[in-house]
Amino acid sequence: MLTTGANSSRRVAIIGGGIAGLAAALSFARTGADVQVFEQAPQITEVGAGLQITPNGASVLAALGLDGADHSIMAQALWPMDGLSGRVLGRFDLQVGQGHPYRFYHRADLLDLIHQACLDAGLAVHTGHKATHFSENSVTFQNGHTVEADLIIGADGLHSVVGPLLNGTDQPFFTGQVAWRAIVPAQDAEPVARIWMAPKKHVVTYPLKGGRLNIVAVREQSEWAAEGWHHADTPHSLRSAFADCAPELRDILARVDDVRLWGLFRHPVATVWHKGAMAILGDAAHPTLPFLAQGANLALEDAYALAKFTNGTDDLNAALSAYQKARQPRVSRAINAANANAVNYHLDGIKRIAGQTAIQAIARTAPQLFLRRFDWLYRYDVGG
Repeated sequence: MLTTGANSSRRVAIIGGGIAGLAAALSFARTGADVQVFEQAPQITEVGAGLQITPNGASVLAALGLDGADHSIMAQALWPMDGLSGRVLGRFDLQVGQGHPYRFYHRADLLDLIHQACLDAGLAVHTGHKATHFSENSVTFQNGHTVEADLIIGADGLHSVVGPLLNGTDQPFFTGQVAWRAIVPAQDAEPVARIWMAPKKHVVTYPLKGGRLNIVAVREQSEWAAEGWHHADTPHSLRSAFADCAPELRDILARVDDVRLWGLFRHPVATVWHKGAMAILGDAAHPTLPFLAQGANLALEDAYALAKFTNGTDDLNAALSAYQKARQPRVSRAINAANANAVNYHLDGIKRIAGQTAIQAIARTAPQLFLRRFDWLYRYDVGG
């Protein structure tokens, strides 16, 4: 749990009122900082679909005093699936030895949980504020409002306006993969994440509160698709892409009546995370592909770590340097692991048979080893 320290004398302006920005706001508020959040949208809201909060992310919520039990579903297991036959290749318990719980959230529910905690803490959360100009210790918004701050944090996501001030414009490249997101009705769905693996494609499904099932479907293709997951597509396109898959999966996709498509682009991890009174976190520093369910979790870690490091010393530059030194290698390792999953989920031919055989063997003889590979990720406690 964070306590009052050096941040108690600091004014902090956070650009972005999403999960990353509000988690940062709450983390700094817990250290006594004078915090204001500025969101360009007219209201604090989150659309989209589900996300998985793994134990490392859950450790941050716990350290901030947040209990997500009423906002989520406790995840029980991970089931790798043969996407063509529908056969379960293994059942791996997600709760054994993990410490903090593994949960499935709708993005809006997680945002509501953190937003309400910010309101309860008396934080100033300003909507309709689009940042247009930055100076050494101030931000000016499109509406003419200017705010002075000792620390300006860019928590403004993939299309950050703060990140390029530190690093210039990056050069992402299309990975040759596209993804669809959808939610369908699903009463009494088992509390498990299923990964339906097929040649050159896969689908991840898991339940959400309110009798819903979250779907993320990824396929390799050469045709470019726009980045960002708000682009509408037709359910027919999604179903056609997975028409050769297992009947159960096709039945799930048959329920889709609204779907979003986006192209998957790989961005470099930012080289510079801070300069002067500015710092970045979350997707503004390290956009993450959805192959290890770590985007929100790493953002939560960043938010807490940044508050923790700055709270420990009056030397802001030293604190920000320590923050980058601690976070940059970890997020790079997580992103590399996610990129490896993108390959492993799409195996074909002999490699696919060998991969399935290995999963089945581990499930029979040493199921704990399947997740122990990620102890460095899941068992990390940034609040500890």
